[in-house]
Amino acid sequence: MGTQQVSAPSRVPSFGVVQVNIRLTDGYTIISNRLSQHRGLSLLAIGLGTHIQSLPDGWRVGIKALAAVFPESEARIAGALRELEQHGFLRRTRERGRGGRLITRTVFHNHPDAAARGAVKAVPVPVGEARVTPVPTPEPVPAPATEPAPVPEPVPVLVTEPAPVPVPEPVPVPVTDLAPVLTPVPEPAAVREEPTAVREEPAPAPRLVPVPTAPRQQRAPLPGPDRPTEALSAAAADLLAGLRRTAPVFVLSEEDVRRLAPGVAAWLERGVRPDAVREALTDDPPVPLRHPAKLLRHRLTVLLPPPLPVAAPVVPLQNCEDCDRAFRSSVPGVCRGCGEGRAGGGEWFGLSA
Repeated sequence: MGTQQVSAPSRVPSFGVVQVNIRLTDGYTIISNRLSQHRGLSLLAIGLGTHIQSLPDGWRVGIKALAAVFPESEARIAGALRELEQHGFLRRTRERGRGGRLITRTVFHNHPDAAARGAVKAVPVPVGEARVTPVPTPEPVPAPATEPAPVPEPVPVLVTEPAPVPVPEPVPVPVTDLAPVLTPVPEPAAVREEPTAVREEPAPAPRLVPVPTAPRQQRAPLPGPDRPTEALSAAAADLLAGLRRTAPVFVLSEEDVRRLAPGVAAWLERGVRPDAVREALTDDPPVPLRHPAKLLRHRLTVLLPPPLPVAAPVVPLQNCEDCDRAFRSSVPGVCRGCGEGRAGGGEWFGLSA
């Protein structure tokens, strides 16, 4: 068997997430797994804690300040802050500032256990570099026997590892994309990292914007009465002018009332009561209502009820002139039996010789 290729890429797992890590040189924050993988915190609290840890000192992290930046409500943000405070990541105290005014002092700990023992020390941030969150200093080891532990580092492995670099690697990505990952670093953990294939982000879907020259859909015309009358038009105008009594947002001008009156007249002509028309036009308006006349025109056109079915005409009852029996006819006269007798001869009426 030959020597195993140290620089060969690792196999991509068949399930689960695939990490594509590129070494960052600026604009990053070190987040402890104590926060990012905490099982007692909600995802909202973990995300809020990550955001607070990435902010510089002196940045406002109150409930109202965070609610003005993120879409979550003040109640959800307050609950997430209480979770962080309960698990020791956040500490809020009330202090008296200048002039005797009470202020809230907020302190965030990236290592709550070490903060409880008082072992947290701030790491100085050089000028021009990205801000790094305070890293807890590990407790001093009393036994000197552990000091030689860093000496047997795999130094020969680090020296021999760049040897297979000239060998072409079977990674289907440009060499320039993997250059930051393959750069040798003094840290052993970083040297052992395997280059991974960088997946290209899918191109965003094109927005379906109509062509400026495309024909616009014609708006349906405003309905009108089949038999307009002055009384019907006056009732429709009074109904429109009085909408603001029950719905103050529906304030119309005289021109709006004149243009919308035929539509209301069509409703009244079809047997809809004025109260029902008023309720259908003003029910559940959008907030804020910017154009009440346009909304009324739309509802008058779309919600127009069908006309009432025409009732069958009722033929009145008549009394027969000969036998005084009742029969249905639109004109007075004789019934069918008496009519046939008149047509047959005069014996029916006692006129025989």
